[in-house]
Amino acid sequence: MIKTDSLTRRLYATDASIYEELPSGVAFPSSVDEIRQLVKEAAKRNFSITARSAGTSLAGQTTGEGIIMDSSRHMTGILEIDPKRQVAHVQPGVIRDTLNREAAKYKLQFGPDTATTNRCMIGGMIGNNSCGSFSIKHRSTREHILEIEAVLSDGSTALFKQLSDQELEEKLNLQTFEGSIYRQILQLLKKHKDEILDHYPHPEIIRRNTGYALDRMCEMSPLTPGGRPFNMAELLCGSEGTLAMTASAKLNLVDLPACRSLVIPQFSSLREAMKAAVEIVKWQPAAVELVDDIILDATKGNIEQNKNRFFLKGDPKCILIVQFEGENQDELEAHSAKLAERLRELNFGYAHPYLSDEDEIRRVWDLRKAGLGLIMGLGNENPSPSFVEDTAVRVEDLPDYVDDFQAMLDRHNSSCVFYAHASVGELHLRPVVNTKTPEGLETMKQMAAEVADIVKKYRGSLSGEHGDGRARAPYIETVLGSEMMPLLRRVKEIWDPNYLFNPGKILDPKPIDTDLRFSPDYNPPAVPTMFKWRKAGGFGNAIELCNGAGVCRKLAQSGGTMCPSYHATREEKDNTRGRANLFRQLFSGKQMDAFESEELKDALSLCLSCKACKSECPANVDMAKMKAEFTHGWHKKNGISSAERFFGQPEKLYPLASFTASVTNFINKQKPTKWLFEKLFNIHPSRNVPEFASQTFQSWYRKNRSDFSHPGAKQVLLQVDIFTNYHEPEIAIAALKVLHSLGYDVLVPFIRPSGRPQISKGLLDEASKICHENINHYYPFAERDIPIVGLEPSEILTLRDEYTDLCREEDLDKAKKIADHTFLWEEFLATELATSDALDVGKGRKVYIHGHCHTKALVGNHPLIQSFRQLGFDPIELKTGCCGMAGSFGYEKDKYEVSMQVGEQVLFPALRELNSEANICAPGFSCRHQISDGVGKKAAHPAVVVAKAMGLA
Repeated sequence: MIKTDSLTRRLYATDASIYEELPSGVAFPSSVDEIRQLVKEAAKRNFSITARSAGTSLAGQTTGEGIIMDSSRHMTGILEIDPKRQVAHVQPGVIRDTLNREAAKYKLQFGPDTATTNRCMIGGMIGNNSCGSFSIKHRSTREHILEIEAVLSDGSTALFKQLSDQELEEKLNLQTFEGSIYRQILQLLKKHKDEILDHYPHPEIIRRNTGYALDRMCEMSPLTPGGRPFNMAELLCGSEGTLAMTASAKLNLVDLPACRSLVIPQFSSLREAMKAAVEIVKWQPAAVELVDDIILDATKGNIEQNKNRFFLKGDPKCILIVQFEGENQDELEAHSAKLAERLRELNFGYAHPYLSDEDEIRRVWDLRKAGLGLIMGLGNENPSPSFVEDTAVRVEDLPDYVDDFQAMLDRHNSSCVFYAHASVGELHLRPVVNTKTPEGLETMKQMAAEVADIVKKYRGSLSGEHGDGRARAPYIETVLGSEMMPLLRRVKEIWDPNYLFNPGKILDPKPIDTDLRFSPDYNPPAVPTMFKWRKAGGFGNAIELCNGAGVCRKLAQSGGTMCPSYHATREEKDNTRGRANLFRQLFSGKQMDAFESEELKDALSLCLSCKACKSECPANVDMAKMKAEFTHGWHKKNGISSAERFFGQPEKLYPLASFTASVTNFINKQKPTKWLFEKLFNIHPSRNVPEFASQTFQSWYRKNRSDFSHPGAKQVLLQVDIFTNYHEPEIAIAALKVLHSLGYDVLVPFIRPSGRPQISKGLLDEASKICHENINHYYPFAERDIPIVGLEPSEILTLRDEYTDLCREEDLDKAKKIADHTFLWEEFLATELATSDALDVGKGRKVYIHGHCHTKALVGNHPLIQSFRQLGFDPIELKTGCCGMAGSFGYEKDKYEVSMQVGEQVLFPALRELNSEANICAPGFSCRHQISDGVGKKAAHPAVVVAKAMGLA
């Protein structure tokens, strides 16, 4: 039940906080009984338990030296949704967005809406008392918890919910540990009620997460006559797993809004935005979110979020995202217009766009939700650790509080990221501090203490949402007063007398500067690499990019591609965060030995090199490149297997195999051959290696090139990759005919390997040689501004993505020139058609598109969709993520099952819903083969689809 191997322990040493603490083991319970068993074992053997779900905590709540209890792998069930009562019963490992997808079938939702909704889990939301962007309307998780089934520190279970006076009396009379808890807690609250209410944050502050929620308990009956019913679940909510273990919970669901609209005022100063927020909350918005210029600038460098900047006017210092919700769209738009006019009257903001299109609204919120990960990913460029972050004050105090905070920053010659929940007086504040230096570490400690004093001045809450954990716990006494600390300790001892549950959080924390991920003792890697890591500023910076935000833990149903292996296995080692953490830990230790790490090899074994993390990860971690670098180092130490040579050097094998194509194809299908392939090259017997064409494109072109000469016409170089040349030459022939029909003189001067297979297999010496040779081959064409158009996405995009980082310094300008002139087939076609007369060859026919992973990561599918529309087709983009084949990945025996599981996440079910006559388009060679193997359907390359429609094929 408990895993204690080094790999697992390393994976769970961090969360999304500044801390790193190696646990003694990790447990993965699958039932309430297994949690009870674990707790009893902890009491018997005297080890602590730290509950964890997604591990996205920002204050260190889910790190600890004892046993980490991860509920995210097995306890993921939605046990019931009752639409009439608007109640959901869930286990702690249920992702908030997963719950809401099911609830949406009944036009319901779980209201609290954090930035991490696509991976945060209900157990963590309960532990932190999460709130989110709409807390002015939905308040916090605490207000939506109806019942918590908990395992207590003696191993017994109890159900905590609202109690009538009679039910409470029955609980008080129980001669059990549960009854003892009720008696002692009620006695403590009665004795100290006035003292608690005097010392706790101002009751007008919606987000109050400092210490235990004793002030909330004092508002209940019988402590406050006429108060809401006594409910111990509210105390557990926000207790960070220090009092009991959540086994399941019943949640209140609310109606989905029928209509919504946004107003996005844009400002030249932060104070102006804060003053505007005070006015805006009077207009009954559902959300008012601040995003500052640091985050907005960070979106420019993120492939995914740069597409979502469409609403920005100029370069604002900050913006407010204001959402209104209601039943009538016209009324909402009129209300939005009136607010925009009112802000103009008050001279608040220089631009006030408002939106009502659902897709545009979604894109704005996608940008806002990416903010946390984006600033966490700034790394060495702008280190802003989470240590004060989510203080909360009354909205009317916010302008003055921000002034005081800015004065503190000025004293320390620092700057800060400001963003998030202006509507409820809680801004996320990330001062720029470099904890790798002694001076920076001392500054962080001083700032933390000073911020606590400022919060105390406004009777605010040290945490409004992200909890105390380790980062804020040392300063609870400053905010609540020394008189409250014995009460908090007494609460802990009532529930957990032996301190089994998450010790060191809220109470008895270590100093804020211990167990840091980055400290003056951190040893950055200094190892020789093949890639230059130019954009990251070196390999050392690249392995530090991951900040623990955990976007790679979202499931396939949430959209996007990252991270396909995690979608299949749900194991931390199989997502980008887990792998990146291992890279950092191992390469900052015994550095050269890291290239021999079996742990890292294991974690990277199921990485499909899809590159989704390069765009979807807010920190732009490029795990595909990191895997190639590690694998290259591994080969240097351990040699290269026959399977890696087989898949990594196709250009050496294909000419011979293709020479007698029909014989080769026949032999390859025979059982003895498959047995031999399995033994020698690790190919799964269920896979058929791709068939070789009877005539290569190169051979066809030699015979027919004169028919496609256009002397004096605009020239284009068609990059025909070796897979297209040897396996599917009809694609290159179709592309050539289409380009010729558009008036181009099509050049095919050579057919050369790109280095893509070599990079994927870590054969970087060979890839580097190919890169150098290809730069010399392609540069003369790029220098003459001749477009280089490729058919296989992974092959052509290697010229754009990897060459500029793999090439020698003296070739860098040439590589950049080539990258600037490199285009996917669909990119070039869309550009060409945009300036041409309409060609309605598609006749409105539907084309179902499955995009290649590298295309989606580096370009997006919009050029392909645009080109099909320009040709009169009706393109439908399937939200299918990764197909699971990933070049040779799906052929390998030990990867086959995962490969098919990845396909089953979204792609295969989506294709099965299409009728047999559906026109399926997939630009990727391996994608088309996976579709054939997975659902028995044929997918065509876009060049073939277009050529057929034009009557050219």
